[in-house]
Amino acid sequence: QVQLQESGGGLVQAGGSLRLSCVASGNWVSRRAMGWFRQAPGKDRESVAVMSWSGSIISISDSVKGRFAISRDNAKSTVYLQMNSLGPEDTAVYYCATGPSTTSLTYWGQGVQVTVSS
Repeated sequence: QVQLQESGGGLVQAGGSLRLSCVASGNWVSRRAMGWFRQAPGKDRESVAVMSWSGSIISISDSVKGRFAISRDNAKSTVYLQMNSLGPEDTAVYYCATGPSTTSLTYWGQGVQVTVSS
């Protein structure tokens, strides 16, 4: 089993920034893709940013491109999501996920709330 623990969420004003972190533990090896997803109230979960274990493959949603950046530190078993120029439309629960590839993310964290006030 793999456990994922997100942190760094909270309440921020529009235009502000937040940095989410997700630490993997348990039966986890660094050669796994990791990514961030979000789910806003009344909406389906959507992919925000996903990165392969080596960092050679990065997929970022058009809705956050240019504002959000994903990075990872394999030595710390951690993936980050730097979120800049936040707007109310970014309000959601953000989830961390990991798996064998960027298209097969099989373990999920509990999620962290991000609320952006206008």
